Amino acid sequence: MEQLMNYFETIPPLHRSLILVGGITFFWILEGIVPLFNVKYRKWRHALPNFFFTLSTIIINFPLAFLLLKTSDWTIENQFGVINWLPAMPLWLYVVLGVMLLDLIGAYTAHLVEHKVKPLWMVHLVHHSDHNVDTTTANRHHPLESLIRYTFTLIGVFVVGAPIGVIMLYQSLSVILSQFNHANIRLPRKVDKALSWIIISPDMHKVHHHFVLPYTDSNYGNIFSIWDRLFGTFMELEPDKITYGVDTFPDEKVNSSIVGLLKQPFHKYRKPTTGNHD
Repeated sequence: MEQLMNYFETIPPLHRSLILVGGITFFWILEGIVPLFNVKYRKWRHALPNFFFTLSTIIINFPLAFLLLKTSDWTIENQFGVINWLPAMPLWLYVVLGVMLLDLIGAYTAHLVEHKVKPLWMVHLVHHSDHNVDTTTANRHHPLESLIRYTFTLIGVFVVGAPIGVIMLYQSLSVILSQFNHANIRLPRKVDKALSWIIISPDMHKVHHHFVLPYTDSNYGNIFSIWDRLFGTFMELEPDKITYGVDTFPDEKVNSSIVGLLKQPFHKYRKPTTGNHD
């Protein structure tokens, strides 16, 4: 564990890029071998706006990374934050708790708030308006959402008191798990269900992308599934009953356009409906 922390404390930017690109490449290939849905769509054309938003997220987060480092250094120097106030513990437990708490604040809470606050939901719609969810959807976030998510991560680092090694490990796991649970892959049902007791599995997260409430407002987690189960936001729905997108913004052409998606947060709010629409 000490060697792992040493690596992530000084992880080169190239390695972080390889984690992102390698993850997308691996799950992209896997989608062709064991797809969940055999949908006929032009995969590269579908991926272009998603890759655009992946790039915009990288561009926004890169210059702001120093704030995470400065905040982390301050918490360690001043012994501030939840994991620094706890009794002495083995390094592995310290790391696991740090990653879990960062996941709670930086991912689960951020995601929940985006669904409950109307202006933030309009920003987050860019992610939900994908009609063919696959591994490239993982990083389909409007630049404004990238800033929102970054802010929650920064708050998480401050509250948790996480060292930079734990932060880098959390962000790397977050990227890979998000690509995994968005991927259009079919796992054996029992395997997916077993995984969903610990991490966010593909079938579990796909429920969140169903186009109507209450399913859209469920399964907010990114790495660990404990938060959805603990806070009562866990839901199940058979994959063959899932329809991707958002019922109030159904125009697939607009939802596939970079310009249209950049304008998305500035549309008038439309109240989602409830029901299966079967």
